[in-house]
Amino acid sequence: MAANDTLSFLMAWATAPLKVASITPSSSSLATLMTRELGPETGPVLELGVGTGPFTRAMLARGVRESDMTLIEFNSDFAHLLRCRFPKSRVLEMDAADLRYQPIYDGPIAGAAVSGLPFLAIPPRQTLSILEGIFANLRPEGAMYLFTYGFRCPIDQPLLDRLDLEVTRIGHTFRNLPPAAVYRITRMKPAKSYDWRFS
Repeated sequence: MAANDTLSFLMAWATAPLKVASITPSSSSLATLMTRELGPETGPVLELGVGTGPFTRAMLARGVRESDMTLIEFNSDFAHLLRCRFPKSRVLEMDAADLRYQPIYDGPIAGAAVSGLPFLAIPPRQTLSILEGIFANLRPEGAMYLFTYGFRCPIDQPLLDRLDLEVTRIGHTFRNLPPAAVYRITRMKPAKSYDWRFS
């Protein structure tokens, strides 16, 4: 982890603590856990709250093409850094909640969304907008990945139920400051119908 990345994160957190998830970039251990289900077959990937790009680098290491990445970053300094580091990606300097009103693909084509957003500090109404925007851009089988420093998924169950989403805990790492857990969120699979006529 570069010392200047840590300094950049600390300065961004000091300026807007509710918009930056941590005072330090995510560790390589967390980045590995967040991206372990992704690869070249994932196709387009939407990343939100990218910061200095630790998850982006981990995805590249797993074979996700840089040109398949759309990076959403609210902080202008981070957005500039990302354009320099990942010139083949598409970097959009915007609030993730605006995805609900500004579709970024021509239809739901992304295979995954990776989030570094601090959902524990985001109000429910704004979280709803973010989730609606994300899943409007994801393919039906696409998944969203997020992490938290808390003891459960940072998105409340009533909100997930409202959007017909289900959550799965996929891992935890102590090799991050602070330790973090990773969750996968997907659309609920429809219940299988059963034809009682032939029973």
